[in-house]
Amino acid sequence: MLNRESALELLREYTKNESLIKHALAVEACLRSYAGKYGEDVEKWGIVGLLHDFDYEMFPNPPDHPEKGALILTEKGYPDDVVYAIRSHADWTNCPRRSQLDKTLFACDELAGFITAVALVRPDKRIKGMESRSVRKKLKDKAFARAVSREDIFKGAQELGVDLDQHIDCCIRAMESAAEQLGL
Repeated sequence: MLNRESALELLREYTKNESLIKHALAVEACLRSYAGKYGEDVEKWGIVGLLHDFDYEMFPNPPDHPEKGALILTEKGYPDDVVYAIRSHADWTNCPRRSQLDKTLFACDELAGFITAVALVRPDKRIKGMESRSVRKKLKDKAFARAVSREDIFKGAQELGVDLDQHIDCCIRAMESAAEQLGL
């Protein structure tokens, strides 16, 4: 049941905005990297990253997102832990983040978007060679990428139990490995 091709098809069925697709690919890369570090199922974690916002374009408002997507995934036979992880990445669902997968998805979601924004303002618009200190500097600038929740970025690293700089670096390296797909 869990395979990347069908997950990517589902993402593209519900999401037409290329920026949202690239965000899903960025979060996928981050989750795959962490799954490898933790000795977890890399495919499953990658699919969670791909699908975490698949319903967002159609149902952008809480509580519809991600709850309507969770119903669709359940109907399609996705495992309960995959559906739960996706539900738990939104605080308004009242699904506490219990598993390592739940915590990692939450920790990577906003950060992947922020790292993308930082890459896009670099002169070459590339992620290659980016360092965590560049991201930390931009985090302090409240006017930069103002829609990204800094609170969620800090809370995500804390819930995951990792140093923020190490977390940023892990996500940069993961996204670097997918730079071509991400347009970075």
